[in-house]
Amino acid sequence: MRLHVDQRHERVLELVRERGSLRVAELAEELGMSAVTLRRDVEALAAQGLVERLHGAVVWPAGQSRPAPATRPPAEGLIVGMVVPTTEYYYADVVRGARQTVEAAGARLTIGLSRYLPDEDAAQARRLLSTGADGLLLTPSWERGCPEQGEGLWTVEQETPVVLVERSAPLGHPAARLDRVRSDHAHGAAEAVAHLAGLGHRAIALAVQDSPTAPRLRVGYRAAVEALGLTPVSASPLDDAPSRSEADRFERTLEYLCQGVASGNVTAAIVHSDADAIVLIPRLQARGVRVPEDLAVIAYDDEVASLADLPLTAVAPDKHAVGAAAARLLLSRLGVGRPGATDAAEAGSDTGAAGRGSGARRHLDILPTLRVRVSCGAAAAAP
Repeated sequence: MRLHVDQRHERVLELVRERGSLRVAELAEELGMSAVTLRRDVEALAAQGLVERLHGAVVWPAGQSRPAPATRPPAEGLIVGMVVPTTEYYYADVVRGARQTVEAAGARLTIGLSRYLPDEDAAQARRLLSTGADGLLLTPSWERGCPEQGEGLWTVEQETPVVLVERSAPLGHPAARLDRVRSDHAHGAAEAVAHLAGLGHRAIALAVQDSPTAPRLRVGYRAAVEALGLTPVSASPLDDAPSRSEADRFERTLEYLCQGVASGNVTAAIVHSDADAIVLIPRLQARGVRVPEDLAVIAYDDEVASLADLPLTAVAPDKHAVGAAAARLLLSRLGVGRPGATDAAEAGSDTGAAGRGSGARRHLDILPTLRVRVSCGAAAAAP
């Protein structure tokens, strides 16, 4: 079917706009037109100033904007492997942030789950690498959030780039040289203490479940209590003797808080997690402890804190941002883009088993935020 002259002109403009310049002979062949007809069309368009004729080529006029040529996604074909303990509760948003970032770059995210089982992290990493993963985002099942002596050496033995997610290694451990992105849980706990102190509380308890998050919460809590000159409170019995079951954890934590309130030694508490706080508050109330009148409560995690019948003030780690930042960092090690200026400053160069790409290894801490609701007794509590 022969094109009308206006249709021919539109196709010529479309192709030249897209590519910037084309030889007349190539353009005629692509459009299935004779060179004589195409030259006539080009001359007509040039006379209107819509294109320029130059040495047997047709060129988009200088100074007129045109769309950038279509390009492939920068990471097309790359596969990012991610090993996490679970895709439920806390890690759902971490995975979501990583997935959105990876897919936006044109790559694909594949998942391995350890379920906190011994040695399953390494097994899942090997499986992902065997199925084509080009790099790894790793959240090892380290009980304290960091490896014990002799633990976790497999993380630095990978031949692909590795980024630790919500995990870190102590100074001197080989894994301390890996890139990592984590929530600054110590800062989150300190913010909770400072908020309660600002409400007039001088004796603040910390009740945490045994988890990889707990050690950093204790660090931030103790630092803030000391810095603000608050009254030291006896530690939870769970700090020295971890719970044997959920029922045991709730019972011992309940007794700890009730005794503290009854003796007048505790007027506020930080509870990890908000799921634990939702279970504990009705039990406290059944024992005659009013929240927030007798005991102001701040929960930690903010997964379901707003859904409690008494909406809980909570510290909220930005899990989505952690996953996204870790994915950006890993993609940069794979040669796709570079970490954002907000992640870390560029410095030096480094290559090796810890990862391809240039730039010093990066340790990025993302600060949690405090969301004020009813349970802390703040006068300006938000819904």
